[in-house]
Amino acid sequence: MYLPTLILLLASNIFMTFAWYGHLKYKDSPVWVAIVASWLIAFVEYCFQVPANRLGHQAGITAAELKTIQEVITLCVFCVFSVVYLNEPLRWNYLAGFVLIALGALLVFAPWQQATAM
Repeated sequence: MYLPTLILLLASNIFMTFAWYGHLKYKDSPVWVAIVASWLIAFVEYCFQVPANRLGHQAGITAAELKTIQEVITLCVFCVFSVVYLNEPLRWNYLAGFVLIALGALLVFAPWQQATAM
């Protein structure tokens, strides 16, 4: 069940990145148009995100792990989106910050630590 979860989260993040940042390419359109378009795109995003979290949780992925996976996917999708769609460069400090976030994500999964009940 991990692969379907990852695929659905990837699709979800692609739509959400467009919902959140796609309108930046169209600064001349009224803000209300950007809001409505973003909400419509976000609806599609939820159609992927909700099943992804359900499937993942049923497969034994914790909520914290699902959120962490989603954030790492978000950063990867955003990097591609920023360069390809917005034509913005990825600067070294952005990449360094993203690497630090990914290292933080590693702590959530803590492969060196046994699972304990809280």
